[in-house]
Amino acid sequence: MKKKIVILLLIVISLAGLTACSKKEKSDALKFKEEYEKINNEKTSYGTINREVSISKDNPFIYKSAEEINEMIENKETFAVYFGFAACPWCRSVIETLIETAKEKGLDTIYYVDVYDIRDQLKLDDNGGVVVDRKGSDAYYKLLENLDNVLTDYTLTDSDNNSVATGEKRIFAPNVVSIINGKASLLATGISEKQTDPYAVLTPEIKKDTKDAFVKVINQVLHPNICTPDGC
Repeated sequence: MKKKIVILLLIVISLAGLTACSKKEKSDALKFKEEYEKINNEKTSYGTINREVSISKDNPFIYKSAEEINEMIENKETFAVYFGFAACPWCRSVIETLIETAKEKGLDTIYYVDVYDIRDQLKLDDNGGVVVDRKGSDAYYKLLENLDNVLTDYTLTDSDNNSVATGEKRIFAPNVVSIINGKASLLATGISEKQTDPYAVLTPEIKKDTKDAFVKVINQVLHPNICTPDGC
């Protein structure tokens, strides 16, 4: 009798844990939806208007800190991670397509790191030298190390419109990255070469380019033994 009671208690505890996880995922999805939709059509400090987006309640996003992503990488896990922030105009251009593509391909989870406050900010001084305007978090610099092979260079532009190397890589927004067994494999912004303005109308051609880029990342995560950065 006591053995049966113990077994029943273990079952109840397991079900409670699953329910808690389910509720967390649901709340993360709802949080993401509310975060991105609440600034729809708001005027920005640059005088532009935020693109209106419609985010599904069952979107795949789970919030993670930079520290947690670094830990997952160190544990050699396989997953997709999206770096961005709600007010990012380029992110708002591609986010709906990312969600649609994940659903179509069957990817239930994409981890989300809001990079707005964790990144460093570099600038040029009066002599054209690179200086730190705002220091990034320790976890951000660790991410730069862990994702180095897929990141692009962080450059600045001087008064003569020349590009100045900072000697640092950058996690831009949006960046969607496939991590395979703890190794950064493929990065996609989802931004079409046909789109030069983040506020432009998204044509079918632009959306197709965005989807094609995200498909490669998602396929890698779903089929890591079959799909390479070049495709499946």
